[in-house]
This record gives sequence, C-alpha cells and structure tokens, in this order.
Amino acid sequence: MKKTSFLKEFLTRKNQVGAVAPSSKYLTKKMLGGLELVNADVVIELGPGTGVFTERLLELIGPKTTLLVIEINETFYENLKTQIKDPRAIIVKGSATDLDLYLKQIDKKEADIIISSLPLAVLPKTLRNRIVFSAKNILKTGGVYVQFQYSLHSIRILKRIFNSVKIKHCALNIPPAFVYTCTKK
Repeated sequence: MKKTSFLKEFLTRKNQVGAVAPSSKYLTKKMLGGLELVNADVVIELGPGTGVFTERLLELIGPKTTLLVIEINETFYENLKTQIKDPRAIIVKGSATDLDLYLKQIDKKEADIIISSLPLAVLPKTLRNRIVFSAKNILKTGGVYVQFQYSLHSIRILKRIFNSVKIKHCALNIPPAFVYTCTKK
C-alpha cells in the first residue's frame, strides 16, 4: 500500500487509523523482540493496517501456529487479503471486541500472544475497556499482550487489567512510540 493511501485513511478515518505512516522496522523489532512466537499455537494481531507487523510475524511464527489477523478498516482489510497468501494467516474483517467469537470460528479457546496496533487513546473509554478486557479474557495464563501507543495515556487501563506491564520507548518511529508488554498471570 502506498504511503499516500495510508495517509488518506488516517485523514478520513481517524477513529480507525491512529498513525500518519506505517510502523518502522525499529518499532517492529521492539514489538516482537523477545516473544516466544515459534512455539505459539495462536497469535492474534489487532489493527494490522498495512501489514508491517503481519509480514514479520509470518517470518517468526512456527509452521503450525495460527495467526489470526483482525482489521476493521475496509481498505486495509482488502489490501491484506490481496497481499497475504500464507495459509497460517486468517484475516478477518471485524472488531477487536469479538475475539472469543473469532477463536470459536477457528476451533480455538485461547491465544498465546496478542499484538495490538489499535489507537486506544482515540477510542471511546467504553470501547477501549471492552477491547482490553476481551484481549485479557482470551489470553492463556502466562500469555502476552503487546500494545504500542504514541503516549503514556494507556498505562492506567493496562495496569488495572494486567498483572504485569512493562514499557519500552521507540524513538525511531514516526511519531515516536511507547511499547507496552502486558502479561496475564
């Protein structure tokens, strides 16, 4: 997808697109580094946008791992369906509040890891809470939820919902980002 198309989606759908440009390789490394992806049964990606993390996830997950990709934006969804042909990836057009439903559809009960690019800071509080609770509820014990944001505003909700929250900063991204790594205990 062209950067101009990404910017157009940002300008016309600010409630769905939280960035002016796709994520950098540096943010990708901070988001995915240190995760036990190769042995995971189910990895979920929320708000993949142009698929920057999706492509790297497909390089890192194991041959039997299911990658469930959830995108609500029609343009990004159609682009991902055209771009991603790996049979391990299941691309769904839908909301991150319905994770339990999507797992049932693929005959799974829980996820090992959730990677989220959702713009939590711009979402209404009720929706933001539903998404984060939904993510925690479908994670297995010891599972990890990784979320990036451009501010520290989400720290309160994540610390309220998850037992362990660690933060890393990624200055080499436009704009610079914070990566929250949350563990369900």
